[in-house]
Amino acid sequence: MAQPIALAPTRKRPAGKGSDFAPLLREVKEAGLLERRTASYVIAITLNVILLAATWAGVILLGNSWLQLLLAIPLAILTTRAAFFGHDAGHQQISSSRKLHDVLGMLHGNLLCGMSYGWWNDKHNRHHANPNHTDKDPDVGEGILVWTLEQAEGRTGLYGWLTRNQAKIFFPLLTLEGLNLKVSSVSFLIGKRRCREARVELGLIAAHLVLYFGALFLIMSPGKAIAFAALHHALFGLHLGSVFAPNHKGMEMPDSDTDWGHLEKQVLTSRNVRGGLVVDWMMGGLNYQIEHHLFPSMPRANLRLAQPMVQAYCDRIGMRYVNTGVIESYRMGLGHLHDVGAELRAEG
Repeated sequence: MAQPIALAPTRKRPAGKGSDFAPLLREVKEAGLLERRTASYVIAITLNVILLAATWAGVILLGNSWLQLLLAIPLAILTTRAAFFGHDAGHQQISSSRKLHDVLGMLHGNLLCGMSYGWWNDKHNRHHANPNHTDKDPDVGEGILVWTLEQAEGRTGLYGWLTRNQAKIFFPLLTLEGLNLKVSSVSFLIGKRRCREARVELGLIAAHLVLYFGALFLIMSPGKAIAFAALHHALFGLHLGSVFAPNHKGMEMPDSDTDWGHLEKQVLTSRNVRGGLVVDWMMGGLNYQIEHHLFPSMPRANLRLAQPMVQAYCDRIGMRYVNTGVIESYRMGLGHLHDVGAELRAEG
């Protein structure tokens, strides 16, 4: 198992015991926590659309002013909320209709955020199936950042510098994530352009870009429009990345030799972030990451209700359950990135 940092010993599953997950699943089902909360989603989505419209109205009313840049802040937060709803649609959390989920996902992902719902689903479902798996999870694949000592080995030049300093530059890099989501989405869809769904998604992204930049350049001078778009995307990437970053980084990383059941695979690779209602809202409820991974179709609003039940169950069976504060979660994640680059720093 690839473990570039020291982790607490994990519980070994007794041979022949069967599924540890089944009793917990029954308990959660009996509590009604897997039942959809469509009405709550309708209210939340409607409110978010109204606030987005109000923010754009504020941009128009301010006219060609540098004060408009201040509205990039709420716009980034509300755009992240839209991405959360697209995420939930991909997990079939909102209603019983897969077609409706696809429509909601593309409206929130492609049209409102300019990123591909299909690309995100493909990538995110592979992550959920094998979280933190060094060969199967695309979120821990080798790229600008690396997550294991094996990935870091032999990196030189610019990539070597990035690896040596990846903990320091992690948050600055997140400011580019908004742009990266758009570029990765379009690249994915172009490769599937013969598929009807891909053409629909490309059309929605094109509509997003025309409406977004058309509005900015009609309302503002070119310099202000570019500054607004840059700030909006930087804050959007920082916000979205800061929500997903503390959930798995620095947790256990299984590999091809690891034989875990569903409960172990999801709990041991995930971390919850506590912090009250403010943290819950800013992180969209995805700070209850263990519960989300165990029950991906559970409505996000129910995750906090399932949390005490899941933690108590893990305590009963002796399974490690990590639930930390915000600062500690980032310390663990950045500490992991720092440790991965240790050998290259020693060589340099």
